[in-house]
Formats: sequence, C-alpha cells, structure tokens
Amino acid sequence: MYDKEILERQAIEAAINSDWKSAIKFNKKVVAKDKKNLSAFLRLGFAYIQNNELTNAKKSYKQALKLQAKNLLAQDSLERIKILEGKKNKKSKMAFVRFDPNLFLEIPGKTKSINLVKLGQKSVLAHLTIGQSVELNPKKRKIEVRTETNEYIGSVPDDLSKTLYLFIKGENKYRGFVQDFSLNKVTIFIKEIKKGKKYAKYTSFTNDVQHDLARLQEKEKQETSGNLEDDIDITNNEIDNFADDLSAQEEKIYLPYSSDDEDNDDE
Repeated sequence: MYDKEILERQAIEAAINSDWKSAIKFNKKVVAKDKKNLSAFLRLGFAYIQNNELTNAKKSYKQALKLQAKNLLAQDSLERIKILEGKKNKKSKMAFVRFDPNLFLEIPGKTKSINLVKLGQKSVLAHLTIGQSVELNPKKRKIEVRTETNEYIGSVPDDLSKTLYLFIKGENKYRGFVQDFSLNKVTIFIKEIKKGKKYAKYTSFTNDVQHDLARLQEKEKQETSGNLEDDIDITNNEIDNFADDLSAQEEKIYLPYSSDDEDNDDE
C-alpha cells in the first residue's frame, strides 16, 4: 500500500511538471498493483492524450467506465478523443505547455477563476490544454476569450465582462490561462498584471461583482458630470463678467439663475 501511495504521488508530480512520459509510467505501475483504481485510469488516460497516444487513452477511459459506468470525465474524454481523431482535426495539435505549479496561485483582489459562458465549438475546446495562455478581447462592453490563434473559446459572464471592460478601458492589463476544461465547461484563471492610473485605487476582483460594476459606473458618471459642470462654470463666468457693467436691475434680467435652476442644469 505504501509503495502504491508513493507511485501515485510521483504520477501526480509528473503531471504537474508536464512530464507525460513519466506520468504514464507511474500510473501504469499503479493500475498494475490496483486494477480497480479509478483515479489512476483517469490520470493515465489524460497523460496519454497529452502525449498524443489517443488509442491508449481510449483504452484507459474505457477501463474507467468499466469501474464506473456513468463517470462523466471518462465519457467526456472519449468524446474529446473522437473529435481529435476526426479528419479535420488530425492536422491540429494541442498547445504544448510547460506547466508552472505556481501558475494558479491565488492573490486576493488580483486573480479570479471564471467559468465561461456561450462556449465555442467543441472542435476548438478539444484542443485546449491546462495552463494554455488565452487572449481577453474587449468587444462592445463584453470580454471574449480566444486562443492565441484567435479561435473563439467562450465569453466572460456579463456582469464581470462589464467590470473588466471598464478596467481594461482604463489601461489595466490582465493575462488569462486555461485552468480546467471539458467539452461542456471551461474555467479560466485571470491575473491582473498592471494597474492603469485611472483605476489605481480600485481592486480588480472582489466577491461582489454587482458592487464592483456599480462603483465603476458611478466613477464614469461623475467624470462625465464633472466635464459638464466645467462647461457651465465657464459660461457663468462669462456672464458674470458681462454683468459687472450692468445696473442692478439689468443684472436681475440677464442672470435669472436660481440654485434650483443650477441643480436642474447639472442633471
């Protein structure tokens, strides 16, 4: 039992380091000792896929289904393999990623894991790799997520899209990576790498997306209102200078502004 635990740890460490040949070797040793080890068969299937050994990957996932007939990961992976084996996809290769174990280190306020919506085609999702860099493309107040070759993966949910749109518009910089995926779900990890001056005092990610969006929209509104107030001040100053030459009676005629009127102008 002790030897098996060591082998499992070695298999996991090999996968973390993207050493798929070693991951295959250690997982094969685990299943040789324990033919009912579902997790080891699933890890073995994944390692085979990463090493582009699709036939062996299918065998591993089918063995996993014998142990657990309704295992969703195995079912999804077999569907993925079918797509990868298709004629149209044989020429496409999965991105090779030297996985950094610290890549998904969470930093409060500066990182966030996000489940994408409106996912792209399965033929694109099938070729994704954990740790793969993705592009965040602002588009009409929404954020599309695409591969580095511009293939559409999915979109950031609306509320967070609007928040990120305003931050990016304010010259904040972010990077995104594939954290987890299947043909029906994609999770990306977003890191803030630079703050723009406009939102330097604002936190990129909090637990309350609605509040984040509201405070950013209020700032935008205040800046717009401030510009309008500047215009009104200039106009009033010109009128005041002109009014200095008028009599008190004329001044009342030419300056019919009350505090209520000024409030209405601001609106």
